[in-house]
Amino acid sequence: MRRDPVTREVLSLIAGMSTRFYGEYDDAAAAQDLTGVQARLLAIVADRPVPMNQIASMLKCEPSNITGLVDRLAARGLVTREASPTDRRVKLITVTEEGAELSAKVWSALDFAAEPLAALSPQERLTLRDLMRRISADDPSVLEAAAKLGATAVQPERAGQGAE
Repeated sequence: MRRDPVTREVLSLIAGMSTRFYGEYDDAAAAQDLTGVQARLLAIVADRPVPMNQIASMLKCEPSNITGLVDRLAARGLVTREASPTDRRVKLITVTEEGAELSAKVWSALDFAAEPLAALSPQERLTLRDLMRRISADDPSVLEAAAKLGATAVQPERAGQGAE
């Protein structure tokens, strides 16, 4: 199936912005002696304990890779691994205070969002967010990862205003 020129351009723009975001995210993480994936894992668990299998799904990697990532972060005192109170077979990953501080430093060092999104009004950013949610709706892990990174700062019932 051939894509129309506008769709090709939109996909190219999304790919370019993603590449830029992950490059800057990796640089901000490296400044805190973390890999980009380690920083993303810390962001995922920043607000609540998350099961390891859910982290693997959100990061699009094998659970065995998460074990190694968690081991390295736990050795640095940035996360803890605990059995779930409802199912002892499930391991929950919880950020420590030091891990949360490091994650916040990585996020605050990102200039990416400030530059291109600063040209948009608050309403335009809400509209863009709503459109991105709509095209991501078939992949709940994308929406959940975005929510973990603070994309849901505006209440959903308000967010829909003006987005139609």
